[in-house]
Amino acid sequence: MNYADHAPPHFHATYGDEEAQIEIATGEIICGSLPRRAAALAREWAELHREELEVNWGLREQALPLNKIDPLP
Repeated sequence: MNYADHAPPHFHATYGDEEAQIEIATGEIICGSLPRRAAALAREWAELHREELEVNWGLREQALPLNKIDPLP
């Protein structure tokens, strides 16, 4: 998540040299691309941490520090 980001609420995921912006509400890639498996893992992670991602988006809008979110186990 970047402080200067734009709506809709999203986060950035990278895999190797590829990067995608993933919408928090849907888990869908809205910009960029990831390999199929990496995209599936990012969607799974987003589903598990949707509330935390939404809180961080709100903190980002206030220019406050973001909370750490755990990776997939």
